Amino acid sequence: KSGLASLAFFYCDFRDDKKKDQRVLLSSLLVQLCEQSDTYSAILSDFYVAHGRGSQHASDSELLGCLKDMLKVPGQATVHIIIDALDECPMTTGLSSPREKVLELVEELVNLHIPNLRICVTSRPEADIISILEPLAFHSVSLHGESGQVQDIAEYVKSFIHTNREMRRW
Repeated sequence: KSGLASLAFFYCDFRDDKKKDQRVLLSSLLVQLCEQSDTYSAILSDFYVAHGRGSQHASDSELLGCLKDMLKVPGQATVHIIIDALDECPMTTGLSSPREKVLELVEELVNLHIPNLRICVTSRPEADIISILEPLAFHSVSLHGESGQVQDIAEYVKSFIHTNREMRRW
């Protein structure tokens, strides 16, 4: 609220087809960021007007261009982009899968080297995701082998079994 940072969050949800691809991710990031900055809002407004006030369908690359324009504005607060559960984007064979496109987007944003941009991606450690993100990562945290995480999961399961009537019958 104080304008010291902007935050845009996107959860990739395997249960919701609308939350699995690059286009929806880009649209969500644009809307969230424009709500936090008059400058970003003006950029998105100009983009909207340039595309016939919604009558012309913007391509994914045009949406990405609009996001880049926002991120490159000098003097703006630090922007934090969080992409949660990337592994829930489908991985298909053949043409570029939704997951591959999101990974390409992350790679492109990182390679812009914008000093006030922070990107956090969460995912299970799947090979295709690791192969793209590992070389890009400034800092990486893996919880999968951590004893504390394993213990927390065990405690949660134990608590759920003891507090849920159906589970206690088992």
